[in-house]
Amino acid sequence: MPSSTNPTRPYTVNTLDEHLDMLMVCHHLDPNLPEDLAFAESRIRPETIAAEDILHDIGALSMMSSDAQAMGRVGEVVLRTWQTADKMKQQRGRLPEEQGDNDNFRVKRYIAKYTINPAISHGLADYVGSIEVGKVADLVLWRPAFFGVKPELLVKGGAIAYSLMGDPNASIPTPQPAFYRPMFGALGRAKYATSYTFVSEAALSRGVPATLGLQKELAAVRNCRSVGKVDMVHNSAVPHIEVDPETYVVKADGQVLTCEPAARLSLAQRYFLF
Repeated sequence: MPSSTNPTRPYTVNTLDEHLDMLMVCHHLDPNLPEDLAFAESRIRPETIAAEDILHDIGALSMMSSDAQAMGRVGEVVLRTWQTADKMKQQRGRLPEEQGDNDNFRVKRYIAKYTINPAISHGLADYVGSIEVGKVADLVLWRPAFFGVKPELLVKGGAIAYSLMGDPNASIPTPQPAFYRPMFGALGRAKYATSYTFVSEAALSRGVPATLGLQKELAAVRNCRSVGKVDMVHNSAVPHIEVDPETYVVKADGQVLTCEPAARLSLAQRYFLF
């Protein structure tokens, strides 16, 4: 299933310079060696990074992730998803699928990239990925002014696991410094009742929980091998994609995909002053 890692999301005026240093460190390269520098520069291509923004906006790239290696930013998956959505709204305007005076379809497309679509891809969608009836009650609650940046409450399995809390020595909950602290849902034996460990159906049927003495609930992943692009919610587009091996220019259904790097992003520094 096609997805992005978030370091290149979205394409900005600083993306290329930032990634050169990250790549050198990640691959243990020496900036004093011309060969190492040439290798790093060959991996960082503005043409494909720019096209990546648009491929997300048309639903060709279905998911957003943090990467599993050095360059990924696990704490910025949600933030960078919405920064990409906002950049595309500014540069490409409303999506043709929109109805009414809103951006509801674009919102649904982008929120699916880090919720239901990863759950479907990993065979977890029977339990997590959406707030449908019958699934685990996992919720992230936001104050509207801080949506996409700083959540207010993290609910896991119906219990508050983490919350944004003020100074514990104050007589009211609002004084700073405010930061996230574990709540009852993350303490003691509560965490065993509010979350799952996912295993294969074979492991579950062979009694692995009893053998290992596990306290947490176990659940089997399903349909991992049969899932396809058509199963990706609001992100099932399958354009014919061409990448020029010499210029790295990307085309989708014959149309060149390119956009300008952003000089200014939403949800950025002003949200992290304190």
